[in-house]
Amino acid sequence: MNDDDELKGHPPPLRPPLADTSKPRDNEPDNSEIEKIKKWQEERIARRLRGEYESSVRHLTEVINSNLETPMRISSVRVEGANKTRPSFLRWMLKPHQDHFSNLDPNEHTLENVLKATRSMTHSLLETGVFTTVEPTIEKAQDVLANYGDVDILLRTRQKGRFFLKTSTEVGDQEGSVNIQGRVRNAFGGAEQVEATLSSGLKTRLAGHLSLSAPLSPNLRTFGELSLFGFEKDCLAYASCMEGVRGLRAVIRNNSRHSTHEFAYEAALRHIGQLSHTVSLSMRESAGYSTKSSLSHTWMYDTRDDKALATQGVLLRTYQELAGLGGDVSFLKSQCNFHVSRPILSSVLSLSCKTGLLYPLQDTIRPPLFSDKFQLGGPLDVRIFKQNGLGPRDNGDSLGGDLYWAAGLSLISNLPVKLHWPVKTHLFVNAGRLDTHTPGKTLADNIKECISKPSISAGVGLLYRLEPVRIEINFGVPLIANKSDGYRRGFHLGIGVDFL
Repeated sequence: MNDDDELKGHPPPLRPPLADTSKPRDNEPDNSEIEKIKKWQEERIARRLRGEYESSVRHLTEVINSNLETPMRISSVRVEGANKTRPSFLRWMLKPHQDHFSNLDPNEHTLENVLKATRSMTHSLLETGVFTTVEPTIEKAQDVLANYGDVDILLRTRQKGRFFLKTSTEVGDQEGSVNIQGRVRNAFGGAEQVEATLSSGLKTRLAGHLSLSAPLSPNLRTFGELSLFGFEKDCLAYASCMEGVRGLRAVIRNNSRHSTHEFAYEAALRHIGQLSHTVSLSMRESAGYSTKSSLSHTWMYDTRDDKALATQGVLLRTYQELAGLGGDVSFLKSQCNFHVSRPILSSVLSLSCKTGLLYPLQDTIRPPLFSDKFQLGGPLDVRIFKQNGLGPRDNGDSLGGDLYWAAGLSLISNLPVKLHWPVKTHLFVNAGRLDTHTPGKTLADNIKECISKPSISAGVGLLYRLEPVRIEINFGVPLIANKSDGYRRGFHLGIGVDFL
């Protein structure tokens, strides 16, 4: 087309308004593949947006860092969206953070410390378990008397649902059960929790638990709990009876990073009944009702990286119980558990020890009964011996004991040809003994005799970590056994969390 054509009214040819801006490094697909081009464009836009977001974050960080020393004071703290939570509880939770900021030197009333206070308040509200989200905002103070630099902290919250119900099937500690659990969260507007559980299992035929718990300190490290409980336990396999317990328990529990203290009071009505026709005379004497009123303290220090299959860390747990504050039994009960695991080359070496002592305090009150005594033996502690198979027996019934100790050494390694498999090999040596107080001997003599005559077993097996439990299949033999001990050579299956 020439100039004459243009003069005659013919328009110039159309040209694309935009040029191709893609570069070889963009890896643009061929124009014939529409879906690939669409996906490529979406990814390209996402990369651009991500870059803009990261740039905005860097810019905001620079602005904040350059103004951290700006003078600033907290005028007030407001919480929005907490319609089902008591205002008094929120004030109780947030007051320590406000007091901490107020007690700072006036020169330290800066943006940096306001941000720290805001973060700690947000974290505290989330720790209550009441809120799904807490979004903090720092705003100019609304008070007409506010000074320059005064700000309000606004916490916008979204509360969790109050009601929770679930059913589950659980396997662990040589027990399988079906459970139904109901929970009311933030029941009275102060992070209280009401929980009810009903379960039925192979050994614990029926169990029920109703509890009310609430925080006792604003830092949420101390909780109080009041509970009613009851269970019916099948002891026919080793004691030819059924054991029933009904009781009330009040607990104060304090948690820190690695340790837990628990102080408890318990009042319980126990019943030994439904005796089998082969029951021993000793178990017949233990049958009937008894009451217990006791105070107890539990302390636990735990740094293990896994509760069921630790590769490193230490567990130390102590338990003391004093019974005789009412009821018809009076005794002092003490237990101690210790576990340590250490990696050695490509394996893990673990050492576990536990011991316990039950000492009657008054001769005029009934001596410790079957429900209070210790039991020992089985796949979870002294392996290869039968469940509760160690200690005194009468006509096949395990009577329990007043003092015991047990120790285990295990070497856990990967399978030689399948290093990445979750199945591990397991070599173990276990030892222990369960005894009663021998009349006429001192406590020191009884302890010395218990330690000097152990039952010992050894074996090899496979173990598998199936969250949240550990499964063991072991083959072993008893190396030393006492006359009253029940044991079985061959394969044993163990399912639980707390293994020796």
